[in-house]
Amino acid sequence: MFRAAGEPTKIKKIVYLIVTTFLGLILSLDFHAFIEINYLNWAGSQGKLVTFYGNCALHPALQAAIWLAGAVGGFYLGLFWWRKVYVDRVWAKKI
Repeated sequence: MFRAAGEPTKIKKIVYLIVTTFLGLILSLDFHAFIEINYLNWAGSQGKLVTFYGNCALHPALQAAIWLAGAVGGFYLGLFWWRKVYVDRVWAKKI
């Protein structure tokens, strides 16, 4: 079931980085939803008025920062794991 990773190629690295960047974006969407839900619950319990920007209660700059952090974080996560799996071959050395 668990095999050693194949040879690293440029196409594999590109696909790996695209997929991990996409994963970072998905996780940032979850993080955004978590923040917004908690903010709306807090505002509702305090009786505060909430300003909506389009369909979102968070300021657009904060929304962009969360998305950017997710994309950059996913990219660097991909670089980290690319090095561990394909360059250093940590998984193969433990077997």
